[in-house]
Amino acid sequence: MTKKIFISFCLIWLAVWPMPMSHPQAAPYFHDVGTTHRAKNEIYYLAEGGIVLGSVSGYFYPSKHVTRAEAAAIIGRTLNFDGKQRDTRFKDVGKGNFASGYIQEAAERNIISGYKDGTFRPNQLVTRGEMALLINRAYSLGGTTRSTAVQQLKIKGIAEGKADGTFGEDEPIIRADFAVFVARAINPQYRVNGGELTPIGQAVVNASSLNVRRGPSTSYSAVSLLYKGQSVDILHIVGNWAYIRASDLEGFVSRSYLSAKGASQPDAGDALSNYVKTQTIIIDPGHGGNDPGATANGLVEKNINLNVALKVKSLFEGTGFNIALTREKDVFIPLSERVSFAKEKGGNVFVSIHTNAGGGTGTETYYYSAAATNPYVEQSKKLAQCIQKRLVAAWDAVDRGTKRGNLHVLRENSMPAALVELGFIDRKEDAQKLGSSYWQEQAAKAIYLGILDYYASETGLNFQPLYDRVQ
Repeated sequence: MTKKIFISFCLIWLAVWPMPMSHPQAAPYFHDVGTTHRAKNEIYYLAEGGIVLGSVSGYFYPSKHVTRAEAAAIIGRTLNFDGKQRDTRFKDVGKGNFASGYIQEAAERNIISGYKDGTFRPNQLVTRGEMALLINRAYSLGGTTRSTAVQQLKIKGIAEGKADGTFGEDEPIIRADFAVFVARAINPQYRVNGGELTPIGQAVVNASSLNVRRGPSTSYSAVSLLYKGQSVDILHIVGNWAYIRASDLEGFVSRSYLSAKGASQPDAGDALSNYVKTQTIIIDPGHGGNDPGATANGLVEKNINLNVALKVKSLFEGTGFNIALTREKDVFIPLSERVSFAKEKGGNVFVSIHTNAGGGTGTETYYYSAAATNPYVEQSKKLAQCIQKRLVAAWDAVDRGTKRGNLHVLRENSMPAALVELGFIDRKEDAQKLGSSYWQEQAAKAIYLGILDYYASETGLNFQPLYDRVQ
């Protein structure tokens, strides 16, 4: 009896939480998505690529509502995210959550965000309006608010609205509708009333032969072949895949096997441009208001920190990165509010700027080394090392190294975070640089370059155009 109950429980659990299926060569058949189902084409298209999954018993549950975790997983699969389960920045999404890898990467790319209390709420239902915004962010369709996101979906033939003429922005979306919108977003052949696609660039095949596939992954069947030297028009980008046209042929090819043809090709430069738009850098000028920090040699730490931070902000403006300061004037902000600000802004990198005291000399940079609170130990260490190296070179300073620090803004954060101590305000030689506008500018450039070094190391993208702005 006990064994039967256990087996029954397992079957129920698997129906509710489908296990990942191996990527099929052809779409699976779902018992509840028959030949007359209105969304059958889109559902089976996504299933072919392993983007949507059913239960082990062969059901898709098209009328079931979509949760935030499920939405992140589906979007992530279309963009070929690494879905490996891992720690996340959200306190309610542990490594054991089936979608943790997708949630974390989607958050890092600012496709989806959490809440002010540090939660993600993975089981909360997604509304149709939220879906529209997610799709616009994931596939760079142009909408930045719910209303403009809905408008873009309609313009591009991805959505038509409901029978009553509304879009139902506040209504929870069901799996069938979510599948329809995602399929139309990634593959223009499923769109309605979207008009002719205009090429966004041209490219040449650089492989001896290149499969043209039905969808943006190798899980999709090949429909044709292109050969080295053939020219293609690029119509649409989905992650590292391009939707192309060559004569009368349309389909997806890997961008790794295309070379630029003309300036409009979305090559590495456009890949960089698209990536940095998803990244938010938080700069935290330490102290402020009634908390002056260290004082010596006629200097006040809070003013130095703010001056350098504002210069860093100026350097990042126009790069495509989103840049935000925890304070931009002389005000006091508690440490907890600085961390909350960074999380609310969806920060991807956090750098706190401080000035040292205590009789020493030189520059040092801190990171937090316990993953129990901030899981980005290795990334934080790398960020600290990159900034430290640049600062020491820029100021010809004594290298005090990168160090572990149990500091609130590092410990309580949920993103790669570093805290730099520029120099010693009570050391005459250091103070001369700390109080100099020229040397403050050099420090700002070093922090800017250090952050670029970190991103270049993490992503493998070519950041040379952004280096060239200051070198």
